[in-house]
Amino acid sequence: MRRTGNDEKSYVRQLFKKGINKIAQKVGEEAVEVVIEAKDDNKELFLNEAADLLFHYLVLLQAKDFKLEDVITILKQRHQPA
Repeated sequence: MRRTGNDEKSYVRQLFKKGINKIAQKVGEEAVEVVIEAKDDNKELFLNEAADLLFHYLVLLQAKDFKLEDVITILKQRHQPA
């Protein structure tokens, strides 16, 4: 993702400039939109909202200096036999 670079119009760069609170807020907004679309039968709208949520979640992970792989590792650890 374009956290840094020369493109002042980059959406990701603008989010990072606004800070962690704005990024987290966007994740919350997108999550609500996914829930709303999940209740209907429009697969295209649901998948588009799911893509928006995943995108913003990945931005949030990056803002917190984590990667998706870090989350996947936690999920794998939860399902290992004790």
